[in-house]
Amino acid sequence: MEMKPPRLMSFSSFLHGAPAALLFLLLLLCCSWRAAAQAQQVPQTDPIEAAAVNAILSKLGLSAPASWNISGNPCSGAATDDTPLDDNPAFNPAIKCDCSDRNNTLCHVIRLKINMLDAVGPIPEELRNLTHLKKLDFRKNYFTGPLPAFIGELTALEFMTVGINALSGPLPKELGNLKNLKSLALGSNNFNGTLPVELGNLTKLQQIYIDSNDFSGPLPSTLSQLKNLSVLWASDNNFSGQIPDYLGSLTNLTQVRLQGNSFQGPIPRSISNLVKLTSLRIGDIVNGSSTLAFIGNMTSLGDLVLRNCKISDTIASVDFSQFGILNLLDLSFNNISGQIPQSILNLPLLTYLFLGNNSFSGSLPAAKSPLLANLDFSYNHLSGSFPSWATQKKLQLNLVANDFVMDSSNDSVLPWGLKCLQRNTPCFLGSPQSASFAVDCGGSRTISGSDNSMYQADNSSLGSASYYVAGAPTWGASSVGRFMDPPNGSYIIYSSRQFQNTLDSALFQTARMSPSSLRYYGIGLENGNYTITLQFAEVDFPDIQSWRSRGRRIFDIYVQGERMEQNFDIRKAAGGKSFTVVKKQYVVPVTKNFLEIHLFWAGKGTCCIPTQGYYGPAISALSATPNFTPTVHSSAENKSSKRTSVIVGVAVSISVFALIALAVIYVWSQKRRKLLLELEELYSIVGRPNVFSYSELRSPCKLNLALSYGIPAWLIRSVTFLQGKLSDGRVVAVKQLSQSSNQGNKQFAAEIETISQVQHRNLVRLYGCCLERNTPLLVYEYLENGSLDHALFAFGYVVLLSGADGDWFSSLTVLFSGYLAPEYAMRGHMTEKVDVFAFGVVALEIVAGESNYQNSFEENTTYIFERVWELFENNRPLDFVDRKLTEFNGDEVLRVIRVALHCTQSSPHRRPCMSKVVSMLAGDADMTEELTKPSYITEWQVKVGSGSGSFASTQVGSSSTQPSSGVHGGVQDSPGPGEVTPVAPSPMFTSIIGEGR
Repeated sequence: MEMKPPRLMSFSSFLHGAPAALLFLLLLLCCSWRAAAQAQQVPQTDPIEAAAVNAILSKLGLSAPASWNISGNPCSGAATDDTPLDDNPAFNPAIKCDCSDRNNTLCHVIRLKINMLDAVGPIPEELRNLTHLKKLDFRKNYFTGPLPAFIGELTALEFMTVGINALSGPLPKELGNLKNLKSLALGSNNFNGTLPVELGNLTKLQQIYIDSNDFSGPLPSTLSQLKNLSVLWASDNNFSGQIPDYLGSLTNLTQVRLQGNSFQGPIPRSISNLVKLTSLRIGDIVNGSSTLAFIGNMTSLGDLVLRNCKISDTIASVDFSQFGILNLLDLSFNNISGQIPQSILNLPLLTYLFLGNNSFSGSLPAAKSPLLANLDFSYNHLSGSFPSWATQKKLQLNLVANDFVMDSSNDSVLPWGLKCLQRNTPCFLGSPQSASFAVDCGGSRTISGSDNSMYQADNSSLGSASYYVAGAPTWGASSVGRFMDPPNGSYIIYSSRQFQNTLDSALFQTARMSPSSLRYYGIGLENGNYTITLQFAEVDFPDIQSWRSRGRRIFDIYVQGERMEQNFDIRKAAGGKSFTVVKKQYVVPVTKNFLEIHLFWAGKGTCCIPTQGYYGPAISALSATPNFTPTVHSSAENKSSKRTSVIVGVAVSISVFALIALAVIYVWSQKRRKLLLELEELYSIVGRPNVFSYSELRSPCKLNLALSYGIPAWLIRSVTFLQGKLSDGRVVAVKQLSQSSNQGNKQFAAEIETISQVQHRNLVRLYGCCLERNTPLLVYEYLENGSLDHALFAFGYVVLLSGADGDWFSSLTVLFSGYLAPEYAMRGHMTEKVDVFAFGVVALEIVAGESNYQNSFEENTTYIFERVWELFENNRPLDFVDRKLTEFNGDEVLRVIRVALHCTQSSPHRRPCMSKVVSMLAGDADMTEELTKPSYITEWQVKVGSGSGSFASTQVGSSSTQPSSGVHGGVQDSPGPGEVTPVAPSPMFTSIIGEGR
């Protein structure tokens, strides 16, 4: 048979004849191959955008963080993963990318952040190539020049901020092309001109911040199209005309700020439609009277500021009882009349109330809500008696310049001197007491100026609604206002810098600042013409190209009611320089023995540079000198004349005292000889380097304390710790011990020798002692920052706890006991686990909000160790938390408590090392090891139950006001890392802290 070769089947024939299942399998295999190929392909940044990002950073001299591979593919690493961009200083400058284009193979830059890096120069033109950009964050730099017109090409932008820079010029009309924009922040720049009408095209806009610029003209009518707008900040500009009526149609507004402009009144009634407002701040209307009627429906307000708005109305025209969530109300510097209604003071959440500089009359309301602690009623016509709440502690109440009549029945109700600051100035009216005064504003001590004036200290704690009258009285001060939105507003500015063009640099180490109104008064001055010298210097706006230099402090100056300066800018007056003194002098008449200097904030200047709440008037020093020959003298001059008379009397008495002095010298020399013999014997015990003479310690410590803190010499004996500087340059803290100790000098010296040998890097070092006289002195290292115990539980000089037996050395040792682990108390073993124990004690103190030491020796006193274990064993550990904490994370607090209990176990082997403590607190390490109630707690409970009642028993787990490491205000680390050299405790140590501590 003839054999035929097999025919080859074509691929198309194979597919035609193949089963359907096989075809499906082939199709699936092809798809898998394609997917695998795509998976191996890393998404790449659009090359144009990659080049733009590199060029922008290069022009600004910036480098990318290590987590961001900018040199190769910018859209990689932190730019595409879950690394957060906002509030992440480690990722700055930074971008975020979207890599979904072209089947996840092409990336576009959608976010660019260059924030607080002091980038200098114009905005780079390469920015225009990032056409997919949705969020641009250029805050807090030093960008200069105009906002470029090409910004309108970035039509995908939704959020744009260039706030706090040095940009200038008018806004480009191309901004109107950004129709997807939701937030626009241009504040704290140098932009000028009128707002472009094209802003009305941004119909999706929800927030616009244009405050602290130089914009002028009226607000454009096209802004009425921004129906989604919720936030409008336009303070500190030069806008003019009336506040537009169309604002009432933007009913989604929740925040409006229109202070520090040139708007004319009246305030439109249409604003009453803005019932969603939570914050309304309008101020500094130039003319045109308004009423209060428009605020009647705004019951959602949390803060309402209508300051200096030329409002003429009665307060009764508004039912304030409907404003249940109002926290701050400022209606000051208007012409509002009537009696202050009780309904305002009854508001449950109201904390700040400013009604000063109006025409209120009648008496103060009889009651107020508990939260209302800051009330300004100054410069009104109030009278009558003071309500009972006026005497409450921590209350700020300013009643300056009213019609109250002060007599013996009410003069002691409020801070002293109010009667000198009422209308018609009754103090010394017609009977002057002085003809000059000078004040170092914010200063803590008297300074002799180069102008021969004695500048008196001015460190009184003036706050949001307070006043102060100097003791003579020759002068006083009044401050009103709350810094808006600060974490912690300060009313005194401190600086350690040296100042130019002045011989009195010390006068400018401090300045007093106020967020609204700061007044100084001359009281009882002889009538006539005076030269008023006001001295200023700016300290927190550096002379460098930085966003911190962009701050502007602007205020008005009034003397005797006449405006001397409008929009006064300290730095501008100094030629654009900081740390340069500016002097302003005015000649004014004093006609009623009274002088008033008024520094007034009119809404101008930046609010938040370098920090939130940094604005308003500030002054470093002031003085008033007569332009005539006075017939009365200042109190200082009177004292000088009296001293002359005293000198004559003293000279007559010298001969009498001479004989007495000779006798005293003889007796002293005999005692001195005996003392030297005793000291030589003690030096053989302690060694000379550890013993200081009284003269070595007395002069430098007294001098340092008196000059640094303004403490009079008569008070020094009652102070426990004095800071001093020894002849070898060491800064020390000297502690004066009780004079009632019955212990001999030899025993005292031996004990000091024992303590001084205890060296540990976390313990204060004892340098030595002074054994002269009847008062033993201990000399410690000095730490500037103080102890944690002082930061948590003390704001004054520490007083040494006296033991029940009156023994000062027992008291000294008790200072150590509250934080010492049992093994050291029993055996003198000082290891790192002793530190762990002390950390546990501190952690419990922080959670409980109270000190481990309780100033009570009652047997039924419960201490935090006992209490935390009782609650822990009863499954109620969170009851241990400070009662003042209303909100906290229960899991985190429980973790801290458990860690603290691990740290304070009796056996050091059961305590974790500090590295593990950190991991346990962070949640990175488990805490499965069983906790055992320490034996020292059980033993203490047994002793208390048996009626022991001894000093040692009541001190279990507690300390004195200050632990050893920092009791005097600060201690440096002792030399030598690691564990200390073991020192056997002395018998006295054992007897005091050996009972279960």
